[in-house]
Amino acid sequence: MALERPKGKQLVADVFACQRQRVMFDRKSIAAAAERISPYVRHTPVLQCALGSDSPVTLKLELLQYAGSFKPRGAFNRMLTTPLPAAGVIAASGGNHGAAVACAARVLGVVAEIFVPAATPQAKLARIASYGARVVRGGETYAEALVASRVRQAETGALEIHAYDHEDVLAGQGTVGREFEQDAPGLTHILVATGGGGLIGGIAAWYAGSAEIVSVEPELCPTLHDALKAGQPVAAPVGGIAADSLGARQAGSLMFPIAQRFVSQAILVTDDAVRAAQRRLWDDFRLIAEPGGAVAAAALLSGRFVPPPNARVGVVVCGANADPATIAA
Repeated sequence: MALERPKGKQLVADVFACQRQRVMFDRKSIAAAAERISPYVRHTPVLQCALGSDSPVTLKLELLQYAGSFKPRGAFNRMLTTPLPAAGVIAASGGNHGAAVACAARVLGVVAEIFVPAATPQAKLARIASYGARVVRGGETYAEALVASRVRQAETGALEIHAYDHEDVLAGQGTVGREFEQDAPGLTHILVATGGGGLIGGIAAWYAGSAEIVSVEPELCPTLHDALKAGQPVAAPVGGIAADSLGARQAGSLMFPIAQRFVSQAILVTDDAVRAAQRRLWDDFRLIAEPGGAVAAAALLSGRFVPPPNARVGVVVCGANADPATIAA
């Protein structure tokens, strides 16, 4: 199932609507973020391969980033662009963002408090705690954890590090796109897993139409798919095996105009396709990708995304925080 960007007059109307909104970040701010965070993050490698396609495929191995996902880029950029209070930092997270904030806080010498929903896997809880953060259960869903974290933030005065809806976070995540273009120039299509939209918003802002950006989500977490269909961020279902990393209830308001303008398709994949992609990444490349990290690859492997002739496809493999026994058994 895929939602394609509207064509013709409707596209023109959408573009003008986007232009009326203030865009808080762009290629310049992403380049500045890349320079700012370079001492603190890895420039992750790319891998040329054949992955369910006759066309060339390049994997961006962001699962090899510190803390096991792309998230430290946004966390460090947010924390390096503002004074950090004595109370430290606070965040709500399904797991990966919390680990990234905890990691960045430890490196920068401040305390961190992370609110997580009940569904956060044990492997991710352990990862967050390993960086010395205080971990608090904050409800059944990410949305409830976010509310609980904001109540606590009002009490302590800690700096909130939002998982995706802040321009500094978006600019940090956009450095994934900047690196991808540097290391794999000439890509025509880039497949990106989408939750709240920080990663795809940043990547789409960097490419700015020079490559087609394709959003991929699980069928049970259709956040951006539903928002693009509705023409605005709307409440979406949250469920399935990737909900801990892609289970935002609603797309971010800052990235949504970017998605309207520069995301060409919004594809949905099944949980079975995600599991198959995890296994394929392990069998072929010995890469352990969590469900959310394998979602973009699932679109290609399942046939939900079929590259056009002469396409040069890039796939962001964005997270590795999974129990290896669930994949490599």
